[in-house]
Amino acid sequence: MQLPLPTNFRRAFTLVELLVVIAILAILAALLLPAMAAAKAKANRAVCLSNLRQGGVAIRIYANDSNGEIPFGPKAGAFTSPMDLYPSTGAPTSLISLGTGAPVGLGLLLSQQLAAQPKVLFCPGSDQLLDADTQLTNVGVRQALCSYYYRHAGNTQMFGSPTLTPPKLDDLGNNRNGMPLRALVIDTQFLCPPGMATYGILPSTHHQQRAVNILYSDGHTQSQLNRDGRFTVNLGGSVSLYTAFDLILKVLEAGDLEP
Repeated sequence: MQLPLPTNFRRAFTLVELLVVIAILAILAALLLPAMAAAKAKANRAVCLSNLRQGGVAIRIYANDSNGEIPFGPKAGAFTSPMDLYPSTGAPTSLISLGTGAPVGLGLLLSQQLAAQPKVLFCPGSDQLLDADTQLTNVGVRQALCSYYYRHAGNTQMFGSPTLTPPKLDDLGNNRNGMPLRALVIDTQFLCPPGMATYGILPSTHHQQRAVNILYSDGHTQSQLNRDGRFTVNLGGSVSLYTAFDLILKVLEAGDLEP
């Protein structure tokens, strides 16, 4: 006759039951992880749009204090190395500080308009590691960059600094295709060969290259799908670094066409 089990007896899981539980948990995790990743990506795009909106407000305040002119310059120094990513004044740039430490582009907003919220210049949806604190510390000391291309003029020259008039926010004129210039700031989607790392030129992409967020000159922001890589600057293959600024402006001109 089988003796009755003690009242405090607890039946343990068998190995088979434990393996079944583990397998079920693994299946649930596999089902949930893509949904969680998609939700995180969507949240990052929303924060990115919010950052751009705040940047747009800062640009508007700057323009109001500067006779309508958007942040522009400073004058580029002599080009001596491919490591200098701002060889010509007025070229579209993601730099916020030159090699000399002088603020440039959107970096001109850091001393006043964005002093309390400098990290709005950095997208949380970066596909590569970009330490915002380090980049902001570099401003005033050495070259530093942010997450966005800023179109403060239409220069595409690799060398030389042409005489340019700082554009006015409410009268930016037309792009090279004769269309009204609208896209002012955009997520960087930049690809380059590994060999360019020698010069400090590295890939910089966002949102898995599936979309870009754009700040328009009237202050509104919009997320656009990166169909067929239309918003990607790709220096791979036979494309030369000398054409980089032309390609960046083409991306911004594609943004001009979006609704």
